[in-house]
Amino acid sequence: MPEEFDGDWLDLREPFDAAARDPGLAAQLSQALPARPRILDLGAGTGALLRWLGHFIGRAQAWTLVDADAALIERAFDTIAERAENAGWGVTFPGRKTLLVHSPRGAWRVEGLVADLREAPDNLPLHAVDAVVNTALCDLVSHGWIERMAAVCAARGLPFYAALNVTGRERFSPPHREDALVARGFARDQARDKGFGGIALGAQAPEAIAEAFAAQGYAVLRAPSDWSVRTRPLNPVATRFAEELVGGMAAAAGQHERRGRLALRDWARLRMEQAADGRLGFRIGHADMLCLPPGKDTA
Repeated sequence: MPEEFDGDWLDLREPFDAAARDPGLAAQLSQALPARPRILDLGAGTGALLRWLGHFIGRAQAWTLVDADAALIERAFDTIAERAENAGWGVTFPGRKTLLVHSPRGAWRVEGLVADLREAPDNLPLHAVDAVVNTALCDLVSHGWIERMAAVCAARGLPFYAALNVTGRERFSPPHREDALVARGFARDQARDKGFGGIALGAQAPEAIAEAFAAQGYAVLRAPSDWSVRTRPLNPVATRFAEELVGGMAAAAGQHERRGRLALRDWARLRMEQAADGRLGFRIGHADMLCLPPGKDTA
């Protein structure tokens, strides 16, 4: 089975994702797109990438949000509409499956597509889009999946933008003697088969993306997009984010470091206490990737 993600976790991480993504690559993608671009967002979840990237595109645009979870797409529509209305933008629903956000610089048309990304790219409407985008997806997929996606994108001349791919570099502050154990177990968990036709890329995702698209003649651009977080006594959102991250990493590592489960439990308890007290900092390595086909390299 492919990975499934809780909508509350996706909402919790949204501001930290937004702070981490590289704005320079987003601007370069925008420059490579036509006047009214059509964007295919893979593994769109609650629509966080649209809410961030749409402002960099800054003009009329059309999005197709693709996810295997219909409930997440429904939640995405609700959240997009709510955020737009809070900003004073008009929102209309011209059809049961279409949302229009009336931004000051042009309408954003949003549609949803429930699709199993294990079958991608065969089940995607790549003939009707101008770019393929995703966030926190490519470290879940296999080498074969990336290579197939690169080949199909190249056949249609489509830019490919992948944000927040893990790099395998994590650092916690203050340091702890079990940080290495957590990192080792977490890396092993990232590399298991996650339902995309082979071992997941994990921290190898940036290199795999670069190799697959460069082989198709693409210009490949890369920028760091690390989560960099410091908990504070009066910042409950950062505290909750840190606690969820710590608990998730410890649980994932524990599936592979069985002899170290007691140490992992103690590590997680201490880290959560530090987060609650406003004494925990961490940097989780990520990289954003932008792959531009020949003729669309804006550098």
